[in-house]
Amino acid sequence: MKTNVYILYGGKSVEHEVSLKSASAILNALDRNKFNVYPVYITKEGIWCSLGLLEEKIEDISQLQVKPTTTVAKSIGEFLANDFKEGEKNIIFPAIHGINGEDGTIQGLLELIDVPYVGNEVLSSAVGMDKVIMRDIFAKHNIPQTKYTSFRLHSWKDNEEKCYKQVEEKIGYPCYIKPANSGSSVGISKAENRKELKNSFQEAFLYDCKIIVEKEVIGREMQTSVIGNDYPKASISGEFIMERPFFDYNAKYIDGSITPVVPARLEPNVANKVREMAVKVFKILNCYGLARVDIFVTDDNEILVNEVNTMPGFTSLSMTPVLWEATNGTTYAELIEWLINLAFERYQQKKAILYTRSVEE
Repeated sequence: MKTNVYILYGGKSVEHEVSLKSASAILNALDRNKFNVYPVYITKEGIWCSLGLLEEKIEDISQLQVKPTTTVAKSIGEFLANDFKEGEKNIIFPAIHGINGEDGTIQGLLELIDVPYVGNEVLSSAVGMDKVIMRDIFAKHNIPQTKYTSFRLHSWKDNEEKCYKQVEEKIGYPCYIKPANSGSSVGISKAENRKELKNSFQEAFLYDCKIIVEKEVIGREMQTSVIGNDYPKASISGEFIMERPFFDYNAKYIDGSITPVVPARLEPNVANKVREMAVKVFKILNCYGLARVDIFVTDDNEILVNEVNTMPGFTSLSMTPVLWEATNGTTYAELIEWLINLAFERYQQKKAILYTRSVEE
């Protein structure tokens, strides 16, 4: 019997369009001899729209979007009642990036309905999404990272001057201001003086009620993919040559102003340290399935962890599949099957856990 794979994509997130690109690639790569493929579009309002069994290849991402005719709660119920094949071998691939998809919310729902799903679970997803909590955990484990501080919207509104002084005294210029919970570099800006700092606070608070301010790191950012459950493995690392001062949304997805370099230009011993650090961070955040770990390497080969992406971009040209093909020849289709197998493995582990008290007769 074929496995039913339900690809969730879109979502109530600023990374909605990025998710469409990832989903299109995944849908086209799945082997139809092994899998029944079901696209499930989640609108920007959070409404679930099942497209039914997909037999043809996706030629354009517009094919993946449909207009909803119901409400959020009703749409989820209708999907589970009418489209989800109860009693068959099912798995869900949540190819959703950012809020309401990569932050543990979808994962919590999937745990409640007791279905295997690809990627990280509730805890690691939530922690990986929140840059402040993530850095706090790094600090607890003495993971090398840049200086940072954070602010909540209400405290900024109560006393803007106090917030700006805290940044200047604790972090200094230049610094980066980011929404705590966001991705694809949305809402991120660089400040080199008080005026830019004010503007950056205003911009970041458009996307979250909590922001993080980080000291600038002079170095190159290495991206390393880590895949596995109990015994995760790291790919070789890659990097980008950038025309822009930092890796913003336009550079990533619109104007093509970045050039990937795989493998990254690192001395062998430094490259090994980066991979080891990536696996260490993966384990610390309790990750399962996959993650992309971004690490800065300075000119004097100091290693500073930047962040962990628990559902990285997944087009055929995204860094995760590119890195694994360069590491061990794993194709894009093989990578997806690898992740599906890991998801079933983890699901069986959790099924063996007792949820009722064992009473001796």
